[in-house]
Amino acid sequence: MTDAAARKGRDFIARHGETVFNAARRMQGDHVHTPLTRAGFEQANAMGAALRNLLGVRPAITLWASPAGRALQTLAVIAEHLELDWHGARTDSRLVEIGMGAWSGRYYADLAQESGSVLDPEHNLYVRQPPGGEWYDAIAARVGAWAADTADDPGDRLVIMHGMSSRVLRGVLTGADVLPRFAAPVAPDLPQGSIVRIEAGVETVAHLGGGRGGAPA
Repeated sequence: MTDAAARKGRDFIARHGETVFNAARRMQGDHVHTPLTRAGFEQANAMGAALRNLLGVRPAITLWASPAGRALQTLAVIAEHLELDWHGARTDSRLVEIGMGAWSGRYYADLAQESGSVLDPEHNLYVRQPPGGEWYDAIAARVGAWAADTADDPGDRLVIMHGMSSRVLRGVLTGADVLPRFAAPVAPDLPQGSIVRIEAGVETVAHLGGGRGGAPA
């Protein structure tokens, strides 16, 4: 974990656009090759326009992304708006989505038919750990390690990542309380294509996306 208030610079954390698995309501988790839909590209385009209005062109900002293809596709569109070279982005496997284990690629409807709903309706989080998959405390450990490693970096950061893992990183960076049921600090859900700005531990929504909220992750 990290001291949220002492962190240097600002973090702009974005949730990637809709993917073909999202549209089909399939589990993707840390699956690396689930491309954006046309709606996902539109969401990425809207994020890029919003950040250009906020930051201008060629801002002094470090680009970070999960190595998953959907995050990199989203980043490429945003970087075009900012007139930045997305090939210069830093990828880090600690920013990937929650590992879904045996549930990876499964349809939500099939899982619900087999064993009931897998989602907590209040928090839009999973009610149990996928077999062979991750739980939220493990996500907090890895994104918290990334946050600690980048805490003293000068300047701002743009981080393109995922629904579940970004909520945990936002919880870490704002010093949110640990949710006992999920064993980690988890920020509120936001739709796909959303961006938050976190500065000195305080979060504001920089752009509210037009995609769906919650799972599928």
